[in-house]
This record gives sequence, structure tokens and C-alpha cells, in this order.
Amino acid sequence: MDREEHADDADDVSGEEPTDDSGFEDGDDEGSPETVVTIEISGLSLYTHHGVTASEREIGQRLVLDLRLDVGESDATVTDRVEDTVDYAEVCQLVALVAQQRSYHTLERLCSAVADRLLGDFELEAVWVKAAKPEPPIPLPVDEVSVEVWREAVD
Repeated sequence: MDREEHADDADDVSGEEPTDDSGFEDGDDEGSPETVVTIEISGLSLYTHHGVTASEREIGQRLVLDLRLDVGESDATVTDRVEDTVDYAEVCQLVALVAQQRSYHTLERLCSAVADRLLGDFELEAVWVKAAKPEPPIPLPVDEVSVEVWREAVD
């Protein structure tokens, strides 16, 4: 294939709004399948002060968080507007705030606090939070320790 044959495949940089070739008019969802959205964030690395021992809480350590947000139906699948979904940049900022504003003894409590805050601040059906310590303070060789919490929204 030469360069001209790829021209039709290139992204439109003209500034014009893309056209919807789906065959459905805006608002016409008759016969269209339900679309459920899940947002996943993997490897959010934060320096925190959580742990059982006083030294863990004083010195601190890196935690890695993974999140799964069950959004349910989202208008963004049609509108292509971030305002119509959950902004994952805002989610990361909120998780960092929750994880760094106070110290918890257990990862279970930290994950629960993060899940509660996400469910309270965003329109979510459910949330899954995993916090991992890549260098746990134990005297045996371990790659990481982690805790997972899953919560559904309360109607």
C-alpha cells in the first residue's frame, strides 16, 4: 500500500466533529443492546504511611492500588463527552487524597475507606479496590502482599 491509500484511515485533524455511522439517531435506542461500562485503573503508585508497626507509619512505603469501577450505563458511549462518565483522572486524585490524608493500620481499612469515598463521590454501581505492598516488612522473601475490597452502591 502506498501513502495515498492510507489517507482514508488517518485521523481527521480538520477540527470537524466526527460523524456517527452507527445507523441510530441520537436518542434512538430501540433495538440497541445495553452497554455497561467498567473503568479499570492499574498500578496507581503512592507513597503512604500505613502499617501495623509504628515504624511503617512513620517511615512510610510505596503502595500500589488497582481499581475497578462499575459505572453501569454511560451516556459517554454515545456523546463521547468526559462529563457523561466517571473521569478517571479525578478518581486517581481522590484515591491519592484518601490514601495519603491519614494513616491506617490495615490495608483492609484503607481499601474500605477508598471504596466508601468513591461510592460517595461518583455515580457507581460497584467498586473494587486492591492495595498491594510491593516490599512488605516481613522477614521472608515475598513479592508483595495485597488486600482486595469489593462494595456495591446502596440504593
